[in-house]
Amino acid sequence: MNQLAADNDISGRADLTVVLRRFYAAAFADRRIGPFFTEIAGTDLEVHLPRIADFWERALFRTADYGRDAFGPHAALHAARAMTAEDFGRWVQLWNAAVDGLHRGPNAERAKATGERIALALHKRLAGPDPALLHRKDDARGFVPLAALELRSPA
Repeated sequence: MNQLAADNDISGRADLTVVLRRFYAAAFADRRIGPFFTEIAGTDLEVHLPRIADFWERALFRTADYGRDAFGPHAALHAARAMTAEDFGRWVQLWNAAVDGLHRGPNAERAKATGERIALALHKRLAGPDPALLHRKDDARGFVPLAALELRSPA
C-alpha cells in the first residue's frame, strides 16, 4: 500500500473525482465491463464525470444535489446487453481497487460498501426475482446472486 492510501480518507469532491477517474480508466479498459461504457453507452467521461461525482458526493457526504434517474441508464444498457451478476461483481472489484489504491478510512469504507449495495440493488432490479425461489412453498423471494459471494477479493 502506498503512503497516500495509509494516511488519507476521502474528504470531499476533489478526492472523489480522482477516485472516479482512476475507476473509469480501469473500467473502460476492462475486457468484461469495458464494452458497456465504451461500445454500448459511448460514455464521454468529461460529460459523465460531473454527474457521477454529484451522485457520489450526495451518497457519501449529502453535500451535492443529484436528481437524476440512476436506474434508467442502467436499464437501457441491460436492454442492449444483459448485465450479469459477474459484470456487477467486476464493477465492485474495480471500484474497491480504485478506492483502496488512494484512500483508507471511514469514508473510503463507506464508498466501498455503498458501491456494493448499489451493484446488488441494480442487479436485483434488472434481473428480477429468481424464478426458482418464486415457486417455493414458503414463498421466499430472497435474492442472492452467486457473484455476490465473490465480490470481495480474498484478504
